[in-house]
Amino acid sequence: MDSVTTQWASFSSFLPYSWKYDVFLSFRGLDTRNNFTGHLYSNLIRNGINTFIDVELQRGEQISQTLFNAIEESRIYVVVFSENYAFSMWCLDELVHILECQKSKPHIFYPVFYNVHPSDVRHQRGSFGEAFAGHEYHFRNDMEKVLRWKAALRTATDISGWHLLNG
Repeated sequence: MDSVTTQWASFSSFLPYSWKYDVFLSFRGLDTRNNFTGHLYSNLIRNGINTFIDVELQRGEQISQTLFNAIEESRIYVVVFSENYAFSMWCLDELVHILECQKSKPHIFYPVFYNVHPSDVRHQRGSFGEAFAGHEYHFRNDMEKVLRWKAALRTATDISGWHLLNG
């Protein structure tokens, strides 16, 4: 954790933008909120890193716009790909928005492959393939959305990240 904290601190010296959050965590809550992502969030906060996590949403806020604003106002994205990540349309929409934001400002992107193999994410195999079979059926009249999600997963796996297996 210390090397990551040091890395993030070094980036701040050359980024001229004003950020509300240092880090935005994107993850499938059912998979990682009470284990990996929860521990990561606690460690980031303990080290003074201002981190957005969805528990910060206020009652009555429109969830999608609040999340998209937090993405836009964050310097670093940590996306935790887990077994059921691709079943969440919210997660996939967040990922697309994260990658779109990277085109306009120099954001930093760290993928974490938690108990999934990066090639399964890239090629939508295993649980990712199962999720996309359902999405292709559900969105058969809006395949552009499905294609955007698939392209975002391929783009995310082009970025060097961490591959973690059970702890």
